[in-house]
Amino acid sequence: MTTTVCHWPRQMVESASDSGTLTVRQRLGYGVGDLGINFYFGMATTYLLYFYTDVYGIAPAIAGSVLLVARIIDAVAYPVMGLIADRTRTRWGRFRPYLLFGPLPLALLTVALFTTPPLTTAGKTWWAYASYIAFGLAYTVVAVPYAAMTPTLTDHYRERTTLSSVRMFCAFAGAWIISVYTPQFVAYFASPALGYEVVASAYAAVATLLLWLCFATTRERVNLPVASVTVGESLAALVGAARGNAPLLVVIMVFLCGLMSFTIRTTAAIYYFKYNLGRPDLIGVYFAWTIGVMVVGLLFVPGLAARFDKAGAVMIGAALTIVGGIGLYFTPYAQTGMVLFWCCVMAFGGAPVAVMGWSMTADAVDFAEWRTGVRADAVILASATFFQQLAGAFAGAGA
Repeated sequence: MTTTVCHWPRQMVESASDSGTLTVRQRLGYGVGDLGINFYFGMATTYLLYFYTDVYGIAPAIAGSVLLVARIIDAVAYPVMGLIADRTRTRWGRFRPYLLFGPLPLALLTVALFTTPPLTTAGKTWWAYASYIAFGLAYTVVAVPYAAMTPTLTDHYRERTTLSSVRMFCAFAGAWIISVYTPQFVAYFASPALGYEVVASAYAAVATLLLWLCFATTRERVNLPVASVTVGESLAALVGAARGNAPLLVVIMVFLCGLMSFTIRTTAAIYYFKYNLGRPDLIGVYFAWTIGVMVVGLLFVPGLAARFDKAGAVMIGAALTIVGGIGLYFTPYAQTGMVLFWCCVMAFGGAPVAVMGWSMTADAVDFAEWRTGVRADAVILASATFFQQLAGAFAGAGA
């Protein structure tokens, strides 16, 4: 049996001496993009349902249906946006232009999302549907190309792990700011409605600048020639990947389970501490501790992946999350210290799952190209994220 070395159809745009290794500036430049994206993601995931029910006065069942419908639409939009991004050709690259032109409309729609116009009950419902669906589509236009950039920044297996770690560190930093400080910022204003609108506007302005900074400091260094690939060929690559790409299917399951767990915990946390424990004062403490633990956990991910490989790191993280969930289930509400402890165990286990999910997706795209001969980064990445978004839809509505 002859062993054949497969050379993937790509070429480095920069000199061969570069070897695909990124500088600290390039890693941070890419990472701050997710910091900005998580200003949007954090507000929508953590506070939107609470904003609808306890601030804007929308019935919980209706608010849940808004989240479900809008996120299902987002899930469908992700692979469509992937097809569009794969065919984008500009002097800035395939994916970076969306970081230049997409953030401003997304910022304006974020302000609309947390605005409370004086409408009837039916009017509030329609406003919630329209604003959240529009927000989700604008978010997709920015988030899909950003996620698809990873294989174009470097083709090094371990460098992608480091890049994903930096990205997740910035993402968790954004989640920290949003989750911990938003209630304090909102409290400065005369009413929660005004507070959420002003705070969301400030976050949107900062996020826009961060995404523009990401555009300015990154470069699509790995040339992936897919200009001649048709829509049908991209879909064929996706089908072929689904049939013969076990790594991609595993990554999809990681996204599916990981985001469902994270979304339920994050969305329900405000209600859990306010109504179950009767301790709304612990909401900020909960987010500060759990996100802080996840950030610390990121420091261990590269070493964990080097020691046990990426799949091993995911399994270790998942096992910790399961143990934390079981511990929390059997802890009485009155034992707030133990409640926070088990929440931190789950958060620590979530760090390698979050990092490895994105890093392994980039590797699975390479494997799909080797199997099918067709390069379709964004469509495959977006299709994996389709299931992630679908999980978020049911988890958010279920909460």
